[in-house]
Amino acid sequence: MSGPRALSGSARIAAFRRCSGLPKGRVGVSSQTEEVRPEWPLALDIAALLESGWRPTPFQQFVLKIHSRCNLACTYCYMYEMADQGWRRQPRRMSQATIDSAAARIAEHARMNRLTQVEVILHGGEPLLAGADRIRYAVNAVRAAVDPGVTVNVQVQTNGVLLDTAFLELFDELGILVAVSLDGDREANDRHRRGPAGQGSFDRVHTGLTRLVSPVFRHLFNGLLCTVDLGNDPVGTYEALLAYEPPAVDFLLPHGTWETPPPGRPPDSEDSPYGDWLVAVFDRWYRAPERETRVRLFDEIIRLLLGRPSRSETVGLSAVAVVVIETDGGIEQVDSLKSAYDGATRTPLHVGTAGAFDTALMLPPIAARQIGERALAPECQACEIRRVCGAGLYPHRYRPGTGFANPSVYCRDLFRLIKHVQHAVSDDLAAVRERRLRRQASARLTDPQRGHSTS
Repeated sequence: MSGPRALSGSARIAAFRRCSGLPKGRVGVSSQTEEVRPEWPLALDIAALLESGWRPTPFQQFVLKIHSRCNLACTYCYMYEMADQGWRRQPRRMSQATIDSAAARIAEHARMNRLTQVEVILHGGEPLLAGADRIRYAVNAVRAAVDPGVTVNVQVQTNGVLLDTAFLELFDELGILVAVSLDGDREANDRHRRGPAGQGSFDRVHTGLTRLVSPVFRHLFNGLLCTVDLGNDPVGTYEALLAYEPPAVDFLLPHGTWETPPPGRPPDSEDSPYGDWLVAVFDRWYRAPERETRVRLFDEIIRLLLGRPSRSETVGLSAVAVVVIETDGGIEQVDSLKSAYDGATRTPLHVGTAGAFDTALMLPPIAARQIGERALAPECQACEIRRVCGAGLYPHRYRPGTGFANPSVYCRDLFRLIKHVQHAVSDDLAAVRERRLRRQASARLTDPQRGHSTS
């Protein structure tokens, strides 16, 4: 059964003009005029974008912050250790009433935009702290709310500490895929991923992963997430992750901005330490005799180099169609923005309000993630790899005064990695073409009539 049509251009413009109460904007000062102005993109002219023909991409991924606290105290965590401390104001667990409202809004958004599939990501904090009953309630609520014909795919991102048989049986029952955070072997992982008293987490995560990769539950395994640490050997880290035979690995750059740069990445340095680290992993992955796993970052770069659109917000220029539902029901931008400044993720919207997700699409900070090259800084627009790099992950562009209209703080690292991948792929494609030409030439020598047309 089809639902109502998505809002027309004129209706979207009217909706934008009705929307008020944007989060308190940070301001910059022009060095030439001393004019105080909002940081980019808070003053982005959405009405002008709409009138020019731009249309927002509906949200397709809904991150449900089902629990706001965590049972680990990872030193690099953007939720608890960086600029935004909003978690302190959140309830510990999402209430059933908030879940019902979130489910209604997700169903409404799917109906209004004629979506046939949505993805719900159970997140935290540590989502397993919400308990099996609350997780079951949340998944069933969303699936019951959407119209017939709409598929709700669910995954959970967990630190793995609580991953026992009871949870795995629940995930099997509900068809929930499981992604686990792990930074390598015991030494690599426990350098940052520790408990509140400083104890390592590797042994407990290893126990949970061993259950997950057992034959009865392996079909639920969605992959591993690993934060890059320059102190860890890149190839050793990758091979430690391979021991679990993950279907995919996500290598994540530690969050940082031009104001608070990541470890070992001075903004004014010409070096590319993170690029070098990832290049070492790429060479080990790419030159393996057979494909051992997917590495999403490398796969996405190769797709982009071959002219395909990106499927990730990490690289490329595809529209970001992800929205976060906080534990209290507040609608927010992607939560990694908490690393930029206090309040960077917030919007004035809540799942208790009808049409909230369509309204959110009209907010400048969210629209800015969907306008492609127009969101790039001038330096990035002039760059030869702009369509592949896309200025990297959005939070890493932040600089006080100019906001997100900057290259990534990882600019040199991304350039190093992408050019290395480009050369590797180009060399292989050239070799394939050369082998094909040699085969064709050999065939013509064997059969002189091959390749000649007849009239």
